[in-house]
Amino acid sequence: MFLTRFHPFGGQTGSVAQHFNRLQNEFERLWGNDRFVWGQRTFPAVNVWEQDETLHLEAELPGLELNDLEIFVTGQNQLTIKGERKLPAPEKATQHRQERAYGNFVRTLTLPFPVDDSKVEARLENGILKVRLPKHEAARPRKITVQG
Repeated sequence: MFLTRFHPFGGQTGSVAQHFNRLQNEFERLWGNDRFVWGQRTFPAVNVWEQDETLHLEAELPGLELNDLEIFVTGQNQLTIKGERKLPAPEKATQHRQERAYGNFVRTLTLPFPVDDSKVEARLENGILKVRLPKHEAARPRKITVQG
């Protein structure tokens, strides 16, 4: 009788985390990358809501300065947040733990409707990016006069 070792991930070696990361990459490739994952966290974390014909977005970006951040609206319904969080370089220090991620990031969100990119407003306050995205005129409901 021969015994063979069972490999749940197709006989490939590597940690379970590596296999799940590869699986996550495949899902993002198939269904579009609407999030960027640093380690196991989505960055930046966002809240999005609609109010009064306007889409509002808030993103947590602690430690970023204005010159470290870029925002793009493309195709009237894609918002991209791009930036870099720099690693502070303490002099003559021994680092014992690093839980905050550093480096470049990009996060692209598909918006639920077209927005008027000429009226988008964004500001960074206390590490929170606040973006106001007015609905495009073509996406707003229009009242139709019924004739008899």
